[in-house]
Amino acid sequence: MIYVYVLFGSLFGICLILGGRVLVRHHAVRRFVRGIYQRTESAEGRGAVILEETKIAKPRKSPRVSAIEMQQVRSLTREAEKAAAQMKFEEAERSFIQALTINPKAFDVQAQLAKLYLLTDRDHKAEAMYRELLQHRDDVSYFANLGLAYYRQGKYVEACHAYQEALNRDPKSPERSAALGRACIAAQRFEEAAPLLKKAVVRLNRDTSLLHLLAECYLQLGHTERAEDVYRRINRLEPYDESVKKKISALARV
Repeated sequence: MIYVYVLFGSLFGICLILGGRVLVRHHAVRRFVRGIYQRTESAEGRGAVILEETKIAKPRKSPRVSAIEMQQVRSLTREAEKAAAQMKFEEAERSFIQALTINPKAFDVQAQLAKLYLLTDRDHKAEAMYRELLQHRDDVSYFANLGLAYYRQGKYVEACHAYQEALNRDPKSPERSAALGRACIAAQRFEEAAPLLKKAVVRLNRDTSLLHLLAECYLQLGHTERAEDVYRRINRLEPYDESVKKKISALARV
């Protein structure tokens, strides 16, 4: 019985403590609110005025300024294209960058600069620009060129992903299949590469470099009969290639 009294006494004490805390907190909140109200009244009594929040609109360029800038971008782009045609790549790059300084959202100019970087073997810069472009535009050529930039840098898995995106957007192109097949071989994804190259050589049936890749892919997979058939196709196209004849003879003995 004593334990019951002790238990009820403890519960009663806990309730008193919790209730006291709630009352103290409520009283503190009321004092805080009352203090703010009093300070506001005091400020208004001294002539202070509470201003409403206003949004500052970003000034828009006038149509005349926009037209002038557009003309400048076009002029600089023409200069860059002319310089690139004359193999003056530094001048071309400088003109493209000046055009982008005037209009950073000139995506066509960005694409031309990215392509210039590819042509001049600055693949890391081309990669960065194509990745940025793809944040704004979904273009099959951007994915294909990004794949090439990755491939040249030895980033074969990333190249596979980029080329796959290009093929998804242009599934009937044998060139897209061939590019993805090459990247898959470089990434040692032979199971994926074989059907891609086989599909590509249906249309590009005289491309012996692709046929060589397909034959080598079959060899990696252990499909010697298929590899021999492909080498025989190459032999019909290039009957004087002795290395192909040797491979056919070696495979015939397997």
